[in-house]
Amino acid sequence: MPLYEYISENPGVAGESCRMCSKGFELRRPVDRAPLEKCPLCRHPVKKVISRVNTPSITKPMSKIDAKKAGFTVLEKRIDGNYEKL
Repeated sequence: MPLYEYISENPGVAGESCRMCSKGFELRRPVDRAPLEKCPLCRHPVKKVISRVNTPSITKPMSKIDAKKAGFTVLEKRIDGNYEKL
């Protein structure tokens, strides 16, 4: 299930948000459900926040030995333009 972030539509206005939605909160919801419209705690309007995307970090390129162990076929280009399986 994806993780969605929400914040109050009026975070600075007293009485329009609680301490949870004025700072923003995260919520796991199924993809097929409609976006949340009200704070679950105070029932005031909230809006969905565009959050950053989590991407895996690659620390170093994969070596030929690591690639073979992972099940990949390793090819090397020769001078004549053909590829040879290692």
